[in-house]
Amino acid sequence: MKKIQTVIAFALLSALFFLPACQNEDDPVIPNEEELITTLLLTMTPESGGESVVWTFRDLDGDGGEAPVITAEPLAANTEYITTIQLLNETATPAENITGEVRAEDEEHQFFYLTSFGTDLIITYQDQDANGNPVGIETSFSVGAPGTGTLNILLIHKPDKTAPGVAVGLPDQAGGETDIEVVFPVEILQ
Repeated sequence: MKKIQTVIAFALLSALFFLPACQNEDDPVIPNEEELITTLLLTMTPESGGESVVWTFRDLDGDGGEAPVITAEPLAANTEYITTIQLLNETATPAENITGEVRAEDEEHQFFYLTSFGTDLIITYQDQDANGNPVGIETSFSVGAPGTGTLNILLIHKPDKTAPGVAVGLPDQAGGETDIEVVFPVEILQ
């Protein structure tokens, strides 16, 4: 009986000694890979009805290579638009809709909308994460007087949503990583 106990004790000690040796510290750690975003579609529908305006950013070859294709139809002055963003990976067949992943991980994502001086455009968040913080997939655009300028859209992954100004759309204190950044030309017509 004592011999069996000794064999069992030896087997347990051997397992404890050799198990850590089986782990290879050089094994690569697979990070949470970010999705490839090739396309951003911004659809603006007049609140009072009418045809939607669609702005498109498409960069199928990613950073470098060919320049992205950006289209931005004019907006109507003194109009309220209900706006949604859609993100796609168009290198996949069929195209992969990334928007659902951003929505599912909304506590770790936020869109920021920055207008240039002279652009009479006020953007208001219409969606929130589980903590009541803005996400920005759904917004409203309040367009004012005619003019021209730019709209810079940033999607930040893992922003500090409690940092000063982040809840009202200012990314300066947000930190995190930029998943995509697009600058659209804005033209507001009478």
